Amino acid sequence: MNFEVTPDWWKTMFDEVYLLTDARSVCNEEITRREVDLICELLPIRSEHKILDLCGGNGRHSLELCARGFAGCTLLDYSFYLIDCARTRAVECNYQMKFIRADARSTGLPPGSFDHVLIMGNSLGYVQEHSADRQIVAEAMRVLHSGGWVLIDVTDGAKVRAPLNPTAWHEIGADIVVCRERKMEGNTLYAREMVLSKQKGVVRDCTYAIRLYESRAIWDLLEQAGLEQVKLHTDFSPHQRPGDYGFMNHRMLAAGQKP
Repeated sequence: MNFEVTPDWWKTMFDEVYLLTDARSVCNEEITRREVDLICELLPIRSEHKILDLCGGNGRHSLELCARGFAGCTLLDYSFYLIDCARTRAVECNYQMKFIRADARSTGLPPGSFDHVLIMGNSLGYVQEHSADRQIVAEAMRVLHSGGWVLIDVTDGAKVRAPLNPTAWHEIGADIVVCRERKMEGNTLYAREMVLSKQKGVVRDCTYAIRLYESRAIWDLLEQAGLEQVKLHTDFSPHQRPGDYGFMNHRMLAAGQKP
């Protein structure tokens, strides 16, 4: 299998089709509650803290934190569509969230603005340049005040790698079928995703590449950024039913504190 991947694939993929194909994870309130339970367990988080949900997508973690009384949430993402979805939901619930559309490598936010920065949902490894993830973590470090925490949530690359199922598919309702072909090269997973409507034909046919991390590498990423007291939580699988959930199961979370 050959996969020709456009380097900027991540700039256009996160739209209404993404919310459809990944709804089992990113639109599942029970899974989001489980993930936010773990955030609250791993971080010394308090209701008055300012929290940056970096690469926060449709805002599911920020929205759940707001529902629990954490009012100081700011959502930052590159996707206009996902930010609009989050903003609509926040208005419906009367949550006082802030919304920013920006590249996570250069947020434009003032230094020392937040008590915690969350990078959830396997949001690293999308940009082709290897330095990009270091830039994202450095930016998270910059906008933290002294004593603040960064929490990163990524797929456990070792669990994805062995064994890697080269093909996977699932149905959504009575009409949509999502098919994926995948292969590993080094620490990068290449995939082709086809979304098919039984009535209308091809909805999407795209390719993408995601750099995966194993536990030592994600630990090193935080330490090299200057974060201290790094701790790692492995074997987190929010999906309790068997199945191939791509990057959204078998996850690990790493947290570190700014000196």
